[in-house]
Amino acid sequence: MTRALSTPPVITAGLLANSPQPVLPATGGLQLRPWEKSNAPAFLSAYRDGEIRRWHTRRPSSQAQVREWFDAYRQDWKREKGGHWAITRDSGEVLGRIALRGLDFDDGIAGVAYWVLPAARGAGVASRALAALTAWALNEIGFHRLELDHSTRNHPSCRVATKSGYLLEGTKRSAAVHDDGLHDMHLHARIRGD
Repeated sequence: MTRALSTPPVITAGLLANSPQPVLPATGGLQLRPWEKSNAPAFLSAYRDGEIRRWHTRRPSSQAQVREWFDAYRQDWKREKGGHWAITRDSGEVLGRIALRGLDFDDGIAGVAYWVLPAARGAGVASRALAALTAWALNEIGFHRLELDHSTRNHPSCRVATKSGYLLEGTKRSAAVHDDGLHDMHLHARIRGD
């Protein structure tokens, strides 16, 4: 059933699905590109890292499962439900992951998530990738609002969000389950025109 709107959608359906997922350049010799099957070992190794495991309870257990996730990521793009990119150097080395998810074309809202491999931490990789994805989503695609949430205990993620212009809007109490129980979550957002 189609939802009847009194106002037109902010983003027209088909805008993403009718074109290939783009490769997005980021400053410092980085680029965001769709995941490739050959990236499965790097992706799986990320979820063996203690810091990534601490904040992500949904984890792949094998390269075969990672490739299934990559297939689901491609379907997300075709169904306009999300976009998932590897953060890479120009050389192709995988440094992390960034995603746009929960796409709401009617209201022009989407969520952002990311992680960075241990060897790339502290070098501005996450903030440069977030800046590139944010500029593309707000300015080229036309989203009005991007939301980012993280555990209140995840101080590095909070610094990335703040450095990237995502204002802290509040705390969602007991909003996410982690291995050690429920966590309060900070909600940050970036609005077109900020």
